[in-house]
Amino acid sequence: MNGALKAAWGLTAFVILVGLIGWITTGEVFFAFFLVLGVLTAVGAVLTGRSVRKEDDHS
Repeated sequence: MNGALKAAWGLTAFVILVGLIGWITTGEVFFAFFLVLGVLTAVGAVLTGRSVRKEDDHS
């Protein structure tokens, strides 16, 4: 897993956590938007991870 993919998963976890905590503590449905953004970020990370070719370890 490369650095960009790790950052994407970190961002996904952060956005979903902020959405959940915000929604639970305030009760505002606005924070569901963060959950949707987190899911979209996760989908992007999965698609990016699948499009990256594995490097051959020919030495």
